[in-house]
Amino acid sequence: MADMTENKAAVGKYSSSVNDAALAGLAKTYALVLSKKDTQYVACSDAKERDTVRTNFLQKKLGLTNAEAELDAAVLAVCEKMKAEKFKSRLVVYYLLAEKFGKLGVFVK
Repeated sequence: MADMTENKAAVGKYSSSVNDAALAGLAKTYALVLSKKDTQYVACSDAKERDTVRTNFLQKKLGLTNAEAELDAAVLAVCEKMKAEKFKSRLVVYYLLAEKFGKLGVFVK
């Protein structure tokens, strides 16, 4: 797992300002997931993986009740934004989605 400086730089590629407290909280919340090779990345080309991000992160963790089509579009938009990255960091994807929906505060303790 990357250190916070690397995480901030990774998020900074796609976000004009990085909320350090939210990033640290997100990294702490998902430390176990981020520590495993097979779960630290989001496979954007896999529809089942995108559904998991929608259901487990956007709906369950962030509590979003938006239409599934809107949430799916947001996941696809983040994937498109990160298309230059062969391996899309789950931390960065989750951060960008939380930022998009104004939910970074969920991770600030």
